Amino acid sequence: MQKKRILFSGSQTDFYFDAPFDVLEKIVSREKAVIITDENLLKAHQRKLKGYNTIVLKPGEQYKVQQTVDMIVDQLIAMGANRQTTLIGFGGGVVTDITGYVAGIFMRGVKVGYIPSSLLAMVDAAIGGKNGIDVGVYKNMVGLIRQPSFLIYDYSLLKTLPLKEWQNGFAEIIKHACIKDSKMFAELSQQSIAKYRKQPLLLGQLIRRNAFIKIKVVQGDEFETGERKLLNFGHTLGHAIENMYELSHGEAISIGMTYATLMSQQLMLLRSGEEIIQLLHRYGLPTVASFDAEKAFKVLLKDKKRADDTIQYILLKKVGKGIVQPLRIEQLKAIFKQF
Repeated sequence: MQKKRILFSGSQTDFYFDAPFDVLEKIVSREKAVIITDENLLKAHQRKLKGYNTIVLKPGEQYKVQQTVDMIVDQLIAMGANRQTTLIGFGGGVVTDITGYVAGIFMRGVKVGYIPSSLLAMVDAAIGGKNGIDVGVYKNMVGLIRQPSFLIYDYSLLKTLPLKEWQNGFAEIIKHACIKDSKMFAELSQQSIAKYRKQPLLLGQLIRRNAFIKIKVVQGDEFETGERKLLNFGHTLGHAIENMYELSHGEAISIGMTYATLMSQQLMLLRSGEEIIQLLHRYGLPTVASFDAEKAFKVLLKDKKRADDTIQYILLKKVGKGIVQPLRIEQLKAIFKQF
């Protein structure tokens, strides 16, 4: 186990890499802990959860809504939770998003920690303090930025992941490589999901590398006024189509990265995006899709990165170098008509 304490603007987060689930009881007493998880995790890990107060959610993005938040708050009140309670999100990105959001608003804020169970949550969703819920087709429209007290990385949880969940996680890993790490991009080009699954040491190193890419960006721009926007590469269009077509997060972001890459070429910022598209294919991710561009554009106009008549779009200058590019709404509309 490797413990790393990370300082953010007004708080600190302890990262426990390669740690067993059981380290939780050394951090929080069972009496003060409430674990929030979903039905799939409960079924797979009943023994781990024995003896803990547990709130169980239905799995899936469609339940990342206010109604679920209300249900959790009702259960917390019934359990006698108070300001000394620590909420623990045990699950993927949906669970950690909801848990962090509830922790931020319940009794005006209680402690929260995460045990991410998916690759996507380990490298992205559980890091950085962004929490939120969806409103209709609009992703993460309501939420807050608030850092967790701790994250426990139990790599053994990944053994039960289906292939689709590995692909979801690698979409975010490829995103990090595209915007920040050309050397990691080169490594990914030589590896595959199958190879990482067979080499736990290599996988652990990859997870840590991605965690620290995001940690470093968030430390420099916790509340997304500048560089943190780079982490949205592929997410502007991706979020617009994700709930519209019930795509997985990885699928939607992969399609979003493809179109952002093509836009980078079109605007003569990037010489060629062929190797990016090839890498997405290598990890079983979709790159093109038939979607209603006009409908997607209307959803995109509600994006949180919009400012008056421009949207801060994340594009590439080269592999490993992302940029925040303001695009006028009319300019973006003209580009979308070509999709």
